[in-house]
Amino acid sequence: MTLHEDEVAADRATVRALLREQRPEWAELPVAEAGAGTDNRMFRLGAELLVRLPRTAETARALRKERRWLPALAPHLAPYAVPEPVHEGVPGAAFPLPWSVYRWIEGTVPAPDSVRDWAALGTALAGAVRTLHAAPVPDETAREGLDWYRGGELGPCDEWVGAYFAELAAAGGAGLGPGRLARLAGVWREGLLLPAPDGPAVWLHGDLKPSNLLVRDGALHAVIDFGGLSVGFPDAEHAPVWDLPAAARRAYWRAAALSPETWRRSRAWAVAVGVAGLSYYRESDPAFAAECRSRLLAVLDGAGEEVAP
Repeated sequence: MTLHEDEVAADRATVRALLREQRPEWAELPVAEAGAGTDNRMFRLGAELLVRLPRTAETARALRKERRWLPALAPHLAPYAVPEPVHEGVPGAAFPLPWSVYRWIEGTVPAPDSVRDWAALGTALAGAVRTLHAAPVPDETAREGLDWYRGGELGPCDEWVGAYFAELAAAGGAGLGPGRLARLAGVWREGLLLPAPDGPAVWLHGDLKPSNLLVRDGALHAVIDFGGLSVGFPDAEHAPVWDLPAAARRAYWRAAALSPETWRRSRAWAVAVGVAGLSYYRESDPAFAAECRSRLLAVLDGAGEEVAP
């Protein structure tokens, strides 16, 4: 499935060709598709490795960032596993972009059949986020490539968020309907009126949606896909919690102990990223667009959760 105009095609044969060029000792290991996100395609290599091929040149830069910083951050996220880079692939004849190989992490994404206790998962996730945010950040001279819009303020995003709202309105609400879309726009505008964040910059994962978490034996086991790794304000970090069931979400709020302003800014971020994903992917990736729609509906359905922080 092609998601972006500048996307580079890749499949199992691509992986095999790259391995023959750069890691011939792995070239005959079994290669199996292991899922695909909006930024990367994944392939399991043998029993212990995972190959990630970026879809675009932009996401290839994100892989380099992971290789640079994940080894230093991993100890701060213990006991939760994070991806361990083991090979820095370079462009080859079969694929023109950098690529990566990681240790395989056993687990499955959070789902009703894989999570024993959603409240416990929410509490554990809040703990992982706290430890990540407490990790020492590099000084400003060493932060090249670590700036990202989700670590900034809401105001500079208003233009493109408004454009996506307009696109969805022109599409009849894309399954939300005009009334819900108007309420979501109100949540976004409310966020714009809040004071700007003023706390210290912290390490941010950037995209803690359920597909970037792994569980084992019913409990949180790993945090994966640090392509959005950045240093900035933590408001948007909490936004993907609206992708989780209400029990996990409420437990997260209790454990995170966010200020009301941070909570409301994170809710506005959930709306911003949700409307962008729903608009951008509604034709190219209907499944992901449906996830974005579900997040937006959860924001509306969870209006009474505002007292939780």
